[in-house]
Amino acid sequence: MESVPARGEAAVRDLSRLPKAHLHLHFTGSMRSTTLLELADKYGVHLPEALRSGEPPRLRATDERGWFRFQRLYDIARSCLREPDDIRRLVREAAEEDVRDGSRWLEIQVDPTSYAPRLGGLIPALEIILDAVRAASRDTGLGIRVVVAANRMKHPLDARTLARLAVRYADQGVIGFGLSNDERRGFARDFDRAFAIAREGGLLAVPHGGELSGPASVRDCLDDLHAGRVGHGVRAAEDPVLLSRLASRGVTCEVCPASNVALGVYEKPEDVPLRTLFDAGVPMALGADDPLLFGSRLAAQYEIARTAHGFTDAELAELARQSVRGSRAPQDEQQRLLTEIDGWLAA
Repeated sequence: MESVPARGEAAVRDLSRLPKAHLHLHFTGSMRSTTLLELADKYGVHLPEALRSGEPPRLRATDERGWFRFQRLYDIARSCLREPDDIRRLVREAAEEDVRDGSRWLEIQVDPTSYAPRLGGLIPALEIILDAVRAASRDTGLGIRVVVAANRMKHPLDARTLARLAVRYADQGVIGFGLSNDERRGFARDFDRAFAIAREGGLLAVPHGGELSGPASVRDCLDDLHAGRVGHGVRAAEDPVLLSRLASRGVTCEVCPASNVALGVYEKPEDVPLRTLFDAGVPMALGADDPLLFGSRLAAQYEIARTAHGFTDAELAELARQSVRGSRAPQDEQQRLLTEIDGWLAA
């Protein structure tokens, strides 16, 4: 419920009511911490205190040890998703949280190979996930689609297998193909064939880049993988020429302020270069990344833009428009959401 401003004070619009698209949310990382606790108890999984406390764990992934700890926590959480009902619960609850934060469209990212051993194989795993997405979308009214993501820590041939699988389900809810995990490992060009398969099959190329590594990793995403969007991309702010390139091509960067700080990419929210990218004309879609580990969801990212960077409500509305335009939502759905954003600003 919105507070009523005192006389002489300007009304502060409720950011949870700002219609927006959510384009950077990882599957396991979308889990509620309470759900993780229940599933861990159900399956007898021992959770470290960092996952049991209910508070976001202290993470810093800018060195090898810190990234290993982050991945270990993520893997432990993933091990608690063992049955189709667990998948359905996770997707439904992620959708409910997104709706609560004003999301009207969600593109959730998943590597089905991580769940295949417990769900009967790669194809059954993806089909269970897509079924869960359709059910959650129907029950909550949230438009949901899936980005199938390869792991850059694995062999590029594995990525090609995933790309072919993703294309096979392009008419059943898969809209993009991604590349996640530590961008400091390997080369983007090693995965160029996988991304070519995905693009030829009509999928959007959405690799991670420009978070743990600098501007060069963003350029690699553009040059080697022909990215239509870039996961994170914030380090592009260090290269004015690259900023101009992103802006002129209209390549959306999926910027996740809270996770950038939690992982030590930037020391504090004020250091995340939101204003630099915005003023350069680079389209952005704010995202929560992994709320389970970083402790905040979608609306909180807009709150960071407001409080740490001084974004006005008109600018926040433009950020929401950019998220919608960067999505794979159908054109009529995009137009409806853009109209709703105008209504939020006019209210």
